[in-house]
Amino acid sequence: MPGSHSSKSSALWGWLKKHWPRIRKGLVIVFVLAVSFLLITLAREVEWADVLKSMRETKPQVLAMAAGLTALSYLFYSQYDILGKMYTGHDLSRWRVMLICAISYAFNLSLGSFVGGMGFRYRLYSRHGLSGATTTRILGLSLATNWMGYFLLGGAVFASGAIEMPSGWEVGTGALQVIGVALMAVALAYVGLCFFSKRREWTIKGHALTLPKGRMAVMQLALSMASWMTIGGIIWILLEQRVDFFVVLGVFLLSGIAGAFAHIPGGLGVIEAVFVALLSSKVPTTTILGALVVYRALYYLTPLLLATLAYIALEASLKKNPYSEKPEPA
Repeated sequence: MPGSHSSKSSALWGWLKKHWPRIRKGLVIVFVLAVSFLLITLAREVEWADVLKSMRETKPQVLAMAAGLTALSYLFYSQYDILGKMYTGHDLSRWRVMLICAISYAFNLSLGSFVGGMGFRYRLYSRHGLSGATTTRILGLSLATNWMGYFLLGGAVFASGAIEMPSGWEVGTGALQVIGVALMAVALAYVGLCFFSKRREWTIKGHALTLPKGRMAVMQLALSMASWMTIGGIIWILLEQRVDFFVVLGVFLLSGIAGAFAHIPGGLGVIEAVFVALLSSKVPTTTILGALVVYRALYYLTPLLLATLAYIALEASLKKNPYSEKPEPA
């Protein structure tokens, strides 16, 4: 009966409201345990002896430059959520936004987008008083920033013919050039929509999507391309510049999309396979694999360790000085 159903719903809501503090503490414990389990699992899969050996064999100046580019890349990526702050109008401080974004990115790379890019953002932004709807808009803009910049940069590199695909691959050099042109067209269409579209809002599966302004779209693409190029520069430096930069960048971009389709956190094994297949005729396989081991140590493992410590410190500070829910701008 309708009345009975309504009373049951009210009783359930009342019970949840009464016990929510305990439920929330339980969920936090489960969340922390799950993250700890994922970190331990990842650490057990790493061949630490190979990591240390490759790092010892890398020249100190090369290692220093690669480490510097790693820090620069994370700085670029942390600006994605600064654009999200501009887009949504929330009032969290810039440094907190950058910290949350960097922590989420480090976990995203190693543990996958569901845990890192989404889980940590929702957790940390909610702890800072932002609603789930606001976080969803921040996340959506971040995804658009990342991939539209990839489309434009990757499309330009692929269309240039800089990458020679091995014979026997399903996608040949010519096909890759056509794909590159298509990717560029998508990115430029996005910018065009942001500048000239009269309709600024769509509703998809109950979520309202608002186009950013044209100026912000240009900033998205510039920031994303800088981020992708910096990561490519890390591998180029670790390969001691034995191959043209744009060739290394193109192979990295190709391996990135292959890793995304494979749904393997960090593209583990996929990136290595693509690099060996495309560059082994120019650089010894052992050199390629050694450079990629150091790249993973610098770009994945070290930031993951720092992000874990930063996350624990941030959670502890929020326990002492919790953020209250704040009204957000319309």
